[in-house]
Amino acid sequence: MQLITTILCGGAGSRLWPVSRELHPKPFIRLADGQSLLQKAFLRAAQLPGVAEILTVTNRDLLFKTQDEFREVNATKLQTSFVLEPCGRNTAAAIAIAALQVARRHGPDALMLVLAADHLISEQHAFGEAVLKASELAATGKLVTFGIQPDSAETGYGYIEAKGNEVLRFVEKPSLEKAQEYLASGRFLWNSGIFCFSAGTMLQQMKLHCPEILAATAACEELSRAAEGDGFSQLELDAESFKNVPDVSIDYAVMEKSDQIAVVPCSIGWSDIGSWTALGNLSEPDNSGNRIQGDALVHNTHNCIIQSTDRLIGTVGVDDLIIIDTPDAVLVADKSSAQDVKHIYAQLKATGHEAHKLHRTVHRPWGTYTVLEEGNGFKIKRIEVKPGASLSLQMHHHRSEHWIVVRGMAKVVNGDLELFVNTNESTYIPAGHKHRLENPGILSLVMIEVQSGAYLGEDDIVRFEDIYGRA
Repeated sequence: MQLITTILCGGAGSRLWPVSRELHPKPFIRLADGQSLLQKAFLRAAQLPGVAEILTVTNRDLLFKTQDEFREVNATKLQTSFVLEPCGRNTAAAIAIAALQVARRHGPDALMLVLAADHLISEQHAFGEAVLKASELAATGKLVTFGIQPDSAETGYGYIEAKGNEVLRFVEKPSLEKAQEYLASGRFLWNSGIFCFSAGTMLQQMKLHCPEILAATAACEELSRAAEGDGFSQLELDAESFKNVPDVSIDYAVMEKSDQIAVVPCSIGWSDIGSWTALGNLSEPDNSGNRIQGDALVHNTHNCIIQSTDRLIGTVGVDDLIIIDTPDAVLVADKSSAQDVKHIYAQLKATGHEAHKLHRTVHRPWGTYTVLEEGNGFKIKRIEVKPGASLSLQMHHHRSEHWIVVRGMAKVVNGDLELFVNTNESTYIPAGHKHRLENPGILSLVMIEVQSGAYLGEDDIVRFEDIYGRA
């Protein structure tokens, strides 16, 4: 049985700030074993029998980062395809465009398995058995959701009241009293946000229950740019028409209204990793209940979650805290308020603070840059360019740049000149000069960039040519 897995890689993961940012959202967080949640979702899908392709719906700014993540783990060269959203429009729009693509390329009877990129499933064998049951139900024309057998009274999840595979009703996130009642009854399951259906059945049900979403998505698809290659396809959605698609969840648009719903109850070690408490619980505590990742010294400290990437953290006489240190931001929160971290993220976004969007190290299609220091009229960056990669041919109105190569060799366009800059050599680029940086070697190119000028924002850039389609 052929199965097309769709991974939905969106959202901000605001409750996991400061590690999760708009351009480094929750799916890209690396766990203790070195793999990201997104990579684990890919491997989870790739290990299922009959999976012919993995289709990922994500923001277009995350495409190259997503490809890098997949490249690290796609040892079997499984077919990958991408739908690139210019902005988030919720899960109904994402599933609609995925179903349209699958029906067009594989036929309406093709079965789809929809996974979230930021969930964790620890029981792969049990998950495979649940997918098999769901596939059998989906082949009969059912829209199948996966219901997780609850082991606690959680108020952060939606619930499904079920009788066998029959869905009796969907319930929104309950109060604690209601959640305890649901757990005691044995009739309720957590709503996991995992689905299985044929592309044709989903499109037929969307036409019946949310025709405006399907029509707007189909209209956007017609205006969008498609590209295909060996083992690869990509659809970049038209930005203007995609704004017209209603922002609605698939649960509200279809699942709560359709009479063709089925549920597969399962125990698969599922978690949506929705807070620092949930993420911290993935690691073993020390004798004082502390879960520590990175360099930390603790004294008279109990039941804390501590994470640091660069600096030493010292704690004395504190209990039940979350302490997350990144190069440009520190979070300190009471564990009982873990869900409220999203309010800090919302304030940063509302004020336009870059800490909601970017880390100090920023990923680009060609490599990365890290802001080392900045002040009035200057900024210093460490730039690393992948072998064979090239920045765009570009120009800045307000800043000049001084490039010093510290490892490798750079091929540089600087105005009318084209030159090679070796290790310990440099070149100066005045404001207003067209310029481009390329790594012609087989090793990473590392250089220091010193910017000077009255305005040093990342939006001071005019692109003339770009191999990544950003011009």
